Amino acid sequence: MQSPIRIGLVGYGFGGRFFHAPLIAAEQACDFVGVVTTSPERRAQVAERWDRPSYDSLEHLVRAGAEAVAISTPAATHVPLVRRALELGLAVVCDKPFALDAASARATVELAEKLGRPLTVYQNRRWDSDFLTLRALLERGRLGTLVRYESRFERFALGQAVPLAGGGTLLDFGSHLVDQALVLSGPVASVYAEMHRRDDTKGLDDDVFVALTHRNGVRSHLWGSWRQGAPGPRMRATGSTGTFVVDRVDGQEQALLAGTTPQSEGDRWGREPEQHRGHVRRGDVIEPAFPERGRWDLFYAGFAAAVRGAGPVPVDPWDAVATATVLDAALSSAREGRVVQLS
Repeated sequence: MQSPIRIGLVGYGFGGRFFHAPLIAAEQACDFVGVVTTSPERRAQVAERWDRPSYDSLEHLVRAGAEAVAISTPAATHVPLVRRALELGLAVVCDKPFALDAASARATVELAEKLGRPLTVYQNRRWDSDFLTLRALLERGRLGTLVRYESRFERFALGQAVPLAGGGTLLDFGSHLVDQALVLSGPVASVYAEMHRRDDTKGLDDDVFVALTHRNGVRSHLWGSWRQGAPGPRMRATGSTGTFVVDRVDGQEQALLAGTTPQSEGDRWGREPEQHRGHVRRGDVIEPAFPERGRWDLFYAGFAAAVRGAGPVPVDPWDAVATATVLDAALSSAREGRVVQLS
């Protein structure tokens, strides 16, 4: 058996505390070394929850024996921290959005390749139950050929500030929405987007719509919002012979927020209750779609294997460059009121 990878975490805000630390600690192929944070409050939280030390910097983490690191900090700090971690010899997981623009994303991936370091991006939503179920339905031919894909991350937080750490709704929610669309339907030929900004969000967008036309002809319609009082279906995928609809978002986020982990839940982890399952519809004919198990727990197992040379990283970092390219085009489209063509 290969030894666990010694991995640390940079940042212990919302993402680090709920989406990374529990999954790292639950993974047998990982040895959770500790957290880089200088906040006294967060250091106390780390010590209380995980009984792990906190470190002042990436350099101190390396001295403690770390060989890999997960970076979960505000979006604007991702590229500098990833580059420094790579230069220190660490394998890296970076939270989304990977970078604020495609040029920065591309340069960072090229640096990782030059240095020969494993680099991946935390696109955990590829392992959502609803997304895995849709892919399984398409593979089994239950929908025919995909024609249009509709996907939403919509929440109601009117009057509350849009989280600054994510860089705005387009970068925060859009990173997942676009990544899933690219996994399903491949490269994009054109992008159209609409965006709303509130005066109290420091210039950040709080509501976006993005329409993608893929090179294979599939159209992806994507919504992200912090001010939607009546969220639409989480996902609606229309094929040539049927449509898959699921209303509710995958439950793994809520499970982590409630304090459960893959370690505590075992085989129950990621299983959606029957009342949350989606359906395949053909007019008046409605058939249940048995939900695939959500598997966020597979991400760090895959990353550990990649660090040991036993497989590819869970998410190819060049996929994050492709996503950033689409998001750049969406921003230009929304600003200029035009359809942006991608070569």
